[in-house]
Amino acid sequence: MSSEDPPPEPPRPRRSFEHYAILVLAVGSLAGVLALGFLVEPDPRGFGTHEKLGLAPCWLMERFGVPCPGCGVTTSLALAGHGHLLASFVNQPFGFLLAVLSLVAAVWAVLGSLRGQDLWADLSRRRFWNWATPLAAALIAAWAYKLSRS
Repeated sequence: MSSEDPPPEPPRPRRSFEHYAILVLAVGSLAGVLALGFLVEPDPRGFGTHEKLGLAPCWLMERFGVPCPGCGVTTSLALAGHGHLLASFVNQPFGFLLAVLSLVAAVWAVLGSLRGQDLWADLSRRRFWNWATPLAAALIAAWAYKLSRS
């Protein structure tokens, strides 16, 4: 080996099964938003798009005329998938947030995987409540917003 040759690269550690599961879930979530955009027309009521996927109507809305915390999320995801980002946000901010997070998660997972990281090990170092609490607060705030508009 001459002094001009670069040093050999250290062997990459094996990635866990969980790494690949996270990669598939992250990319799959973005693919799901895009598929909703291509395949499902958002319900003009601002909720109920999930019924076009064969799911039951919202029980709370049907019985009491009050939206549940998830009312409008599928419609917002479909709007985002159609490229109507402002309409997605106005309809249900939490659905819009999920669409944005699916893009962020897919980019993070693909780049991390390409850099040789184990996604599971990276996520294991993060505290669950550091991201779950703001996400739950966003859901509650979006529900309050949806209730104020109904």
